[in-house]
Amino acid sequence: MAGKPLFHYDEARGRMESVRWLLAAAGVEYEEKFIQTNEDLEKLRSDGVLMFQQVPMVEVDGMKLVQTRAILNYFSNKYNLYGKDMKERALIDMYSEGLADLNEMFILYPFDPPGVKEANIALMKEKATNRYFPAFEKVLRSQGQDYLVGNKLSKADIHLVEMIYNMEELDASIIANFPLLQALKTRISDMPTIKKFLQPGSQRQPPVDEKSILKTRKIFKF
Repeated sequence: MAGKPLFHYDEARGRMESVRWLLAAAGVEYEEKFIQTNEDLEKLRSDGVLMFQQVPMVEVDGMKLVQTRAILNYFSNKYNLYGKDMKERALIDMYSEGLADLNEMFILYPFDPPGVKEANIALMKEKATNRYFPAFEKVLRSQGQDYLVGNKLSKADIHLVEMIYNMEELDASIIANFPLLQALKTRISDMPTIKKFLQPGSQRQPPVDEKSILKTRKIFKF
């Protein structure tokens, strides 16, 4: 029997958090070997296990996978979260890529200097409420189904709900005008594996704080 996937990343959300969400939804157990210091990172590099000298990296099924989207796509395929045919996968990718644009801003803004940080928070909230969330509300409304693609849970739904939770940390009422997004959030949050993931003590990482920002800067030297 194959072992559990093993994640290599620092003890933070960053680019690994979407993978944690995805496997939580799939009900898949995994282990994490946290990078605590720059020396830990440099050892992975010197061992030759990081193809592009970057993390995240996941050991799974005899592979050492890098690049977040490649990791997400592999697990989505493996656990039937990637549609039934090429057209559905194209839609799932389109929705996921749009969310990735917003998520990239969310990952990076804590490291912005004062002034820039506040401006980027305002920009994220503006884009979420005027561009991204209306688009997904429209998709759900137009097809009258429970999920974004094929009326079946996919990685796009999971990424969207993760992004809703992220944005609610900046504005608790951000989906107040989007009833179908509220319903989707409730539907996915009520899944037993996600409900467990959302509880304290799970493998979900907390919001970044000054201590974690400083640690990340030391690990990655930026």
